[in-house]
Amino acid sequence: MRVIGIIAEFNPFHNGHEYLIKEARRICGDPRCIVMPVISGPFTQRGIPALLPSEVRARQALACGADLVLELPFTFACAPSSRFAAGGINTLLATGVLTDLAFGVDIDNPEVLLEIARLGYDSDPLYQATLRMGLGNGLSFAAARSEAICAVAGKDYSKELSSPNAILALDYLTALYKAGMLNKTNIIMVPRAGASHTSRDVSRVGETNYASATALRVSLMNNCAPDFGSSKVMNTLSGNMPDDALAIQLSYKTANAFKYPDIGKFLRQSLLTLNSMPDAALADIAYVSDSISGYLKNFANDIRPGDLPSDDYSGSVFEHKIATKRYALTRIERTLASVATGQPLHMLGISNPSYIRVLGFNHEGRYCLKIMGKCSSLPIVHNASDVLEKVSQDFNIKETFELDMRAKAIYRELIGQDVAEDWKIQPVKV
Repeated sequence: MRVIGIIAEFNPFHNGHEYLIKEARRICGDPRCIVMPVISGPFTQRGIPALLPSEVRARQALACGADLVLELPFTFACAPSSRFAAGGINTLLATGVLTDLAFGVDIDNPEVLLEIARLGYDSDPLYQATLRMGLGNGLSFAAARSEAICAVAGKDYSKELSSPNAILALDYLTALYKAGMLNKTNIIMVPRAGASHTSRDVSRVGETNYASATALRVSLMNNCAPDFGSSKVMNTLSGNMPDDALAIQLSYKTANAFKYPDIGKFLRQSLLTLNSMPDAALADIAYVSDSISGYLKNFANDIRPGDLPSDDYSGSVFEHKIATKRYALTRIERTLASVATGQPLHMLGISNPSYIRVLGFNHEGRYCLKIMGKCSSLPIVHNASDVLEKVSQDFNIKETFELDMRAKAIYRELIGQDVAEDWKIQPVKV
């Protein structure tokens, strides 16, 4: 049985995601292979609330080619790319059934990424020293990291490492290398179709729109807020998402199953929460370091009427005003999400997921789950109550689960649901 793992957010599920699933299955050469994405839960890597609940995104994925969808715990989903990638890779490996890993690439020579991963660069003292020097000289982390990798390799890979998509792909491969599985896993690198994942433009490629998830989120918030009427949403997203995925999204929304999160409001409230906390308490929160709390408190205290409008649903005004050269926007938003959820600093010491949460499956996925039941190195859970049995047995499970449930409660309130909704959520069955 061939099982293709994919690490994603599906925020929202768009044409590029469906293309990745189809291409991965085609390249694999086995039309019956299982496609198993592991996706973020209520919050994304950059630290903002997901556009849609995880059960909606799981159903969209299952309708568009996936067979079994797993969830990445908050501490790995809302994290820098290396931790995000490691969490996803280690979740997939823990299933015991992974044979292939598929991801998108947007550089001309993606094989270079395999060369770099095999260097074991991040354990090299030269890498660490060059990275520290670059950061000390005011370089962004991405630029300093690129410089450090080139120093270890003795080659100029700066062009390949200039793309966020390529950096994430390298982190996947590096995580496989560290796990000793890089040469034991078939790597499927699919050329990215359409715009880069950070592009805010809705662009047409051939007869299909391959707009980025960022562009779709911004378009949805700018064109459809605050009422998010079905016709507005359909006109904005039609052609940019698979028809089945859009129909599922509209169906859930028409049934008033959720409301779209007010991202700007979440960011403002998280900033005020941080501003109200004493420095000693903030020192125990993950990602609050390097005087970022001082900067954010000063920013909060300097807010004047009209600076952060209440109709900034996408958070774009907030993002424009708060980002600086020293503190990247993703770093700021990840910090605010960590503060909002109360993620303790010691959580970053948990380097591997401690259980596998199932979000949904189809008939083929159900069969895969049966095999996983015999092969998995971690407990497989289908709902929150399943985890309770494990909490007293493992401290890491307890910490991960409690943080996940806090993040989910915050998210459910944002989308107009009961804060305890996740206690009754069952996996989607297609």
